[in-house]
Amino acid sequence: MAGTTEGPAGDGPPRGFRSAELGWPELHRIPRPPHRLPLLGDVLGARGSTPVQDTLRYARQLGPIFRRRAFGKEFVFVWGAGLVADLADEARFAKHVGLGVANLRPVAGDGLFTAYNHEPNWQLAHDVLAPGFSREAMAGYHRTMLDVAQRLTARWDRAQAAGRAVDVPGDMTRLTLETIARTGFGHDFGSFERSRPHPFVTAMVGTLSYAQRLNTVPAPLAPWLLRRASRRNAADIACLDRTVDDLIRARRTAPGQGDLLDRMLETAHPVTGERLSPENVRRQVITFLVAGHETTSGALSFALHHLSRQPEVAARARAEIDRVWGDTAEPAYEQVARLRYVRRVLDETLRLWPTAPAFAREAREDTVLAGAHPMRRGAWALVLTPMLHRDPQVWGPDAERFDPGRFDAAAVRSRPPHTFKPFGTGARACIGRQFALHEATLVLGLLLRRYELRPDPGYRLRVTERLTLMPEGLRLHLDRRTAGVTPPPLEPAARDGGSAPRCPVRGTGD
Repeated sequence: MAGTTEGPAGDGPPRGFRSAELGWPELHRIPRPPHRLPLLGDVLGARGSTPVQDTLRYARQLGPIFRRRAFGKEFVFVWGAGLVADLADEARFAKHVGLGVANLRPVAGDGLFTAYNHEPNWQLAHDVLAPGFSREAMAGYHRTMLDVAQRLTARWDRAQAAGRAVDVPGDMTRLTLETIARTGFGHDFGSFERSRPHPFVTAMVGTLSYAQRLNTVPAPLAPWLLRRASRRNAADIACLDRTVDDLIRARRTAPGQGDLLDRMLETAHPVTGERLSPENVRRQVITFLVAGHETTSGALSFALHHLSRQPEVAARARAEIDRVWGDTAEPAYEQVARLRYVRRVLDETLRLWPTAPAFAREAREDTVLAGAHPMRRGAWALVLTPMLHRDPQVWGPDAERFDPGRFDAAAVRSRPPHTFKPFGTGARACIGRQFALHEATLVLGLLLRRYELRPDPGYRLRVTERLTLMPEGLRLHLDRRTAGVTPPPLEPAARDGGSAPRCPVRGTGD
């Protein structure tokens, strides 16, 4: 089971996983499910494939702070706005690397997302890479984002001409993987020329799914229950490592592109002069390739689902796009930020379906949460972001309804702070937030300007979980809009192309 964000012995919070009864002196005051089974805990009605959605059901029943027990370990969950605002206090609380995140450390080690707070490479990498997400850098990425988006629209044009529905999650994954790979690392995975996902994507999905499964079985039994899955996970990790090592090796022979990879390889810390080690460079590249596309693809997929179901929202967004972009074939960087309503659509999507659905916080010292719940140093809680974003005291009795108007400027100003947290909180919040928002706003603008979206009438939203959230089986039919700009030329028909894989084909099974 996951560890805590602790330093060496005597320096920082206690070491190792801490069940809640060790850190919450008055745990008995926190509600729990009524039907607790000996040894197993609160598992009635739970499914191993949907732990987040199961926990959301408990949250609705038990209130803004509650606890669950599974296989001898107790967890505290929080979603009430006042409680989360207190946990966001950086002076008293810090990021906690726990649950599924710590299970990713064999993949990403001390990368930006999975590093413990005491590990020096986190701050080093953050300081070295932060300029890569400045406004100047973002403007430089815009051209590549457009190029990748045009590969997507060429694919969708072919599907529309053939009368085929498009696989939204699959194509959004292709888009966002190519975008982060090309902008950050100068690499083309050839995702749009493949009939099947690139082996890197298959391996990535495998490692994320395995990390989640580790949380659903008793730790002592995992070597037996997940024996085959563990072997596949080792092969998946090896695939990710080989892919990234090839990418880095190629760059060392041709440096000077000025992207994130050059920064990792060539830039020293501005104060200390330290550089990232070769091993940490690999971990950071994997972190960016995985986190930089997995969450954004989910956000775009959920947004397109809602837009297809609410034509009045889509029509208002298109009107804004037509007004702001006019007949320009390729919108400029500055024109994307002017799509304020499209951005509200994206924010409302992230409110209902934050694709990274939780973040954990731990007490730096003994404290009392919101004046009511004592916590010892090292005690931690998991913030359920989808429930925080549905707190009726903040979002109203219709919090389940999709309404981009919630993010009008006046509405945003009227809400208390720390009530909208799709990118985490504090010093360890997502470094690539502005990158993801610019990419997603640009893509939504391009797609809405080009297509009318028709949903499958029989489809009901299903959500698949692999630490992140993604719509399952979402397919849309497309109609080309009669107004608009001349499309770019079509690309060649899809084929199995791109970079030659160095990963074995994964089988199926447990």
